[in-house]
Amino acid sequence: MSETGSSPAAPNLVYCRCAYARVVPRKVKDGVLEALADAGVDFDAVPDLCEMSARKDPRLAEIAGGKDVTIAACYPRAVRWLFSSAGAPIDKERVTILNMREETAEAVAAAMVDRKNGGER
Repeated sequence: MSETGSSPAAPNLVYCRCAYARVVPRKVKDGVLEALADAGVDFDAVPDLCEMSARKDPRLAEIAGGKDVTIAACYPRAVRWLFSSAGAPIDKERVTILNMREETAEAVAAAMVDRKNGGER
């Protein structure tokens, strides 16, 4: 696991902790984080995409500019809006958003690990 922006390349897997909104069930957030760590895949964990958008954090542009990026957060439409609001619109062809509000931790983590290992989008 690394902090977003610590490497020169855009992250491929981004995990949002949703630290301030409390809209994603804790069991799901914790389950996804634990599964990613156990799988040994590289991923970037961010505290809260909502807060990053409000601050117009430049790391959002790095994420949005990446190739084959998968983001675990909340509703895809909300995540796209957050990036757009921060001036870093997401290209739907290159970015997949997984919804931790509606999916299980197992489903989200499996999709992220599969994508990291070259699975189909």
